[in-house]
Amino acid sequence: MKLSYRIKKDWKRNRSLYFMVIPVLFFYILFHYKPMYGAIIAFKEYTPALGVMDSPWVGFDNFIRFFKSVYFIRLIRNTILLSVYNLILGFPAPIILALLLNEVRHKKFKSITQTVTYLPHFISLIVVTGMLTDFSMTTGLFNDLVAMFGGSRSPLLQDPKLYRSIYVLSSIWQEVGWGSIIYLSALAGVDSQLYEAAQIDGAGKWKQLIHITLPAIAPTIVIMFILKMGSLMNMGYEKTILLYNPSTYETADIISSYIYRIGLLEQDWSYSTAIGLFNSVINFGLLLFTNKMSKRYSETSLW
Repeated sequence: MKLSYRIKKDWKRNRSLYFMVIPVLFFYILFHYKPMYGAIIAFKEYTPALGVMDSPWVGFDNFIRFFKSVYFIRLIRNTILLSVYNLILGFPAPIILALLLNEVRHKKFKSITQTVTYLPHFISLIVVTGMLTDFSMTTGLFNDLVAMFGGSRSPLLQDPKLYRSIYVLSSIWQEVGWGSIIYLSALAGVDSQLYEAAQIDGAGKWKQLIHITLPAIAPTIVIMFILKMGSLMNMGYEKTILLYNPSTYETADIISSYIYRIGLLEQDWSYSTAIGLFNSVINFGLLLFTNKMSKRYSETSLW
């Protein structure tokens, strides 16, 4: 009776919150948990006419096929390199932007800067890739800048050596402002009296940053880093298939784009599902490892 009474009392007190969370639960159940049932076809030779349950089992054949594929090394290498470059350059970028904006005292300038850096996040990916394609043409903006400094014009997106730089830098440009919001929120919670006390003790801006600001937002940085590591191998296929071409497959083709070609274009559903499941297991392992290391060496972790 006590438990039921507590549940009823909590329901009456937080009814509005429960109603707010229902759509979120519905979304995750419908689009994230229900589709997990289909992962079983990774272990089958799936045929739509037979259905998921009646398709014949093949065990780990689809996984072995992927491991023996001539594209396996290239896909793993490209996915890891793009992910690591994006992590090294892209993860600190919003933190640095938030720290810089936090020091701006001119409210109007700060507001304009925030708006300008947020806007690229709301630009459609189709538009962004279209801009990149146009700018990278021999007559485009990027080549105009290259020619201005004495370089020669060339189709930049046709060069495998330049693809990763264009991909990573454009991703940073598009997401740095949006990613800084959570760090600005964390900075807003830092007690201003700590800075006043540090100034009295003679600490300059650099020492205040090292001894007050960064320790204050460190838990937020750690949580975001753990989440980032948990999706390290999840490079979206949309931007890749819009930017790459056969001449740049050597450095541009990644696991998600390969899954798109195999699953949707060639309709080899079991094989593509096996590759996607392998990728998800790697991400899950990275999440567990990063969380464990964070828990061991700091007081911050997801669980």
